[in-house]
Amino acid sequence: MTEKSDYIRPKRYHMIVITGAAGFIGSGLARHLNDLGYNNLVLVDDFSRADKNKNLEHKAFALQIHRNDFPGWLWEKHYFVDAIFHIGARTDTTEQNWDIFQELNLDYTKTLWELCTQHSIPFIYASSAATYGLGEKGYDDRHDLVEELSPLNPYGDSKNEFDKWALQQTKQPPNWYGLKFFNVYGPNEYHKGRMASVIFHTSRQIKATGKMKLFRSHRKDYKDGQQQRDFIYVKDVLKVMYWLYKSKPESGLYNLGTGQARSFWDLATSTFNALGKTPDISFIDTPEDIRETYQYFTEANMNKLREAGYREDFCSLEEGVADYVTNYLKEEVIY
Repeated sequence: MTEKSDYIRPKRYHMIVITGAAGFIGSGLARHLNDLGYNNLVLVDDFSRADKNKNLEHKAFALQIHRNDFPGWLWEKHYFVDAIFHIGARTDTTEQNWDIFQELNLDYTKTLWELCTQHSIPFIYASSAATYGLGEKGYDDRHDLVEELSPLNPYGDSKNEFDKWALQQTKQPPNWYGLKFFNVYGPNEYHKGRMASVIFHTSRQIKATGKMKLFRSHRKDYKDGQQQRDFIYVKDVLKVMYWLYKSKPESGLYNLGTGQARSFWDLATSTFNALGKTPDISFIDTPEDIRETYQYFTEANMNKLREAGYREDFCSLEEGVADYVTNYLKEEVIY
């Protein structure tokens, strides 16, 4: 039996906090909220990279706070805050230093959870489909499966460890949602380098060479280019996050994909089409450092979100790629 905080909330000033605000999803959320009329935003990040800070151009907000200063600010100014979207995290799937994940993905998130619990603030945080590992247990966001999952890298472990910790807490924020993001793509990922979406890299390669190289399959049960992922357009992710904030369904972990796996071949072909080019696709070996932990298939079970009341359709891969490439990637426009 979980308990809610007995803290009595004073009048709120309806400030919405976004951590990781200069990043891919965080900056997109700031734009989405601005478009809906929310300008009273508190943006939290380390703001140390000029390439990431470009994502904040033309965004309206009230405050910008360094992530190290934010817990202290929240302790003192909690009565201003209507909700926290905690999107900030170390997301490099090739990083092997556990101490980094312990600090940023576990300890920091626990601190925010506890402050939100104490001050009765809704808390929406980024988990990951990386928690599912190779999918041995499927891709179902049931809480009873979390202890059985086997992530493939320290990043996935850190996300799953926090999910497990959250589910064990007897005191919780009034509403909380851990979102298991699948393969999110879309504008404002220009700074991500190797960790940017395949669509981003495909567009860059096509513009530079007219061709695209995908990873070769190293499994007999998958043909080259037929590895499949659940690709979801970032604008759909932002709609779900806002809906959770407004609708407040039952707290818990929620998958956030489309529910339909698509191949990398389909993705590359869609990108060529969006650029008005004839597909020219070849293959290279998957890099050794990620080959053993490479996911060949992911597909979110989206029943929980649908049963909670979310009714919006998700963009098809072709629709999302066309919007991303045509309106953003061609000229590297910030959303």
